Amino acid sequence: MPNKPRYHYVCQRCTACCKWPGDVEVGDSEITEIASFLGMEEHDFVQEFTRIRSNRMGLSLIDKDSSNECIMLDGDECRIQEVKPVQCRGFPNTWNFPGWEKECQAIAVPLRGEA
Repeated sequence: MPNKPRYHYVCQRCTACCKWPGDVEVGDSEITEIASFLGMEEHDFVQEFTRIRSNRMGLSLIDKDSSNECIMLDGDECRIQEVKPVQCRGFPNTWNFPGWEKECQAIAVPLRGEA
């Protein structure tokens, strides 16, 4: 049985996770929601802001130019904060990777009954 999480991490919107390399998967319903939020047709959003994921199993948001920074990051703000993908909303609580704590400023809040 996997260990129960002891903390819930509260995002401080430091944008560190928006600058790490890797895919930010966007599914069909997310594409619809984001395109609508941006006032775009879905086809235009897909053409302008997505690419085929590295595992070739769907679409991912593109990065800015040759950096690892997400195309939706505008300075220190997410252009699509209100409708950002599930993957973005879940970090670091539903997924993370070794060493993420060194860059991310999320605050660990003990879960009830834990201390």
